[in-house]
Amino acid sequence: MDVLQAYTGQLLQGALMTVQLACTALLCGLALGLLLAACQLSRHGWLRRPVAVLTGVLRGVPEFLVVLVCYFGLSNLINNHFDSAFDISPFFAGVVSLALVLGAYASEVFRGSFVALERGQLEAARSLGLSPVQTFFLVRLPQAWRIAIPSLGNLWQSLLKDTSLVSVVGLEDLLKKSNMAAQASHQPFLFLMAAALMYFGLLALSDPVFSALERRAQRPYRR
Repeated sequence: MDVLQAYTGQLLQGALMTVQLACTALLCGLALGLLLAACQLSRHGWLRRPVAVLTGVLRGVPEFLVVLVCYFGLSNLINNHFDSAFDISPFFAGVVSLALVLGAYASEVFRGSFVALERGQLEAARSLGLSPVQTFFLVRLPQAWRIAIPSLGNLWQSLLKDTSLVSVVGLEDLLKKSNMAAQASHQPFLFLMAAALMYFGLLALSDPVFSALERRAQRPYRR
């Protein structure tokens, strides 16, 4: 246990990086998912069909491949077109790749939530003189959010675990720090188990947060 205590600070730094990456990707992914869902619900086929293909591709491609494409592919694409020596940071590549994948899945969650809303509420909003923008933010989005929260909680759990994929491109997250400690101490089992317990702890801490959000969203609909 002495060797584990010697690397506790290093593991905590990696856990903090994991949480930062997951939270940033979550915010970006939710915004992207909401935008993609709005496009899929559009009346215009030229907007709806390409977005459906994009989300289908992102959901069908392994997340690890998306991370590699964002890290190596984007930097290569930028350098070839602009004749520069631009390097994408592992954190930026992780945020982009994880947000893209999360946005694709979240778009289906949001789309299903919007479709589940009663059409009579939209007609009532129009009768009250609300504009389409007001109807979206005051009527549709709050109710769709209430329906989507349980599924978004599951997506958060998958996202938090998928952050470990970014360690392959050099991000010093929890998995990377645990591997570094394992190599230095020659005790891989100890530090990999410690990383597994810390991932489990992060997931356990996030469950009450989503439960509280779900209760808060359901409060106006309770008797």
